[in-house]
Amino acid sequence: MKEVLTLAKTEKKNKWNKILIWGVSLIVIVIIGLSVYLNSITYSPSNQAELAFQNDNQVKVTEVKDGYKFEPQTGKVIEPNIIFYPGGLVEPESYSPFARELAQRGHRVYIAEMPLNLAIFGQNKADSFLEEHPDESFVIGGHSLGGSFAARYASEHSEKLKGVFFLASYADEGGSIKDTDLSVLQITGTADGVLNKEAWESAKTNLPDDTLYVSVEGGNHGQFGSYGKQKGDNDPAIEEEQQLKQVVDAVEEWSTELNSKP
Repeated sequence: MKEVLTLAKTEKKNKWNKILIWGVSLIVIVIIGLSVYLNSITYSPSNQAELAFQNDNQVKVTEVKDGYKFEPQTGKVIEPNIIFYPGGLVEPESYSPFARELAQRGHRVYIAEMPLNLAIFGQNKADSFLEEHPDESFVIGGHSLGGSFAARYASEHSEKLKGVFFLASYADEGGSIKDTDLSVLQITGTADGVLNKEAWESAKTNLPDDTLYVSVEGGNHGQFGSYGKQKGDNDPAIEEEQQLKQVVDAVEEWSTELNSKP
């Protein structure tokens, strides 16, 4: 009788082990499948972005923990340092023209590398960038989904930052920064076909009353980066270089004013 009970327990254990193995295998298959699918619909950097990602005598590009750093090769770095969260399913190198231009103007810029290229999985990536220069000032921002999660980070770490900027993005309720002392810059394009305008408008309640709004006439969603036309977007009425210049000019002017404040 004892042997029968032992055999039954062994068979039951083996059964559960098989179920566990099948369960784990199924989870692994799903994860691999999801990763392959997301990779297939992820936007890659343009040729211009790949060129902007290279070192030269003006800008030094370095791979750091949690992302990439762009900084001027010569001269004193102009504060605040800039942290950038990429848009959803957009590879971080796609924003190298933006980072390079700001670095050429004297700023240190960090672009976060997100798990699966989704900021929802890397909200706290800014931590390691802040740790590199704890005695210097920082602003944080991002494009589209990246901007929303940059705001969420800022809402939880407002004491470490001077401001937040949004490129075709907004702060949802989870990232409300209305009651902080942070300065906020909002940049949108008039030809943007991806940004949910109704959600963007209603989300203004999550921002300070003195938020600065800048509109890029003819700019679309994808040209806030450099990765080609995004699905659902409108054709831009201006060239990518023109949109980039207006965006960088706005960010530089805003951040320079911040640097002069106590």
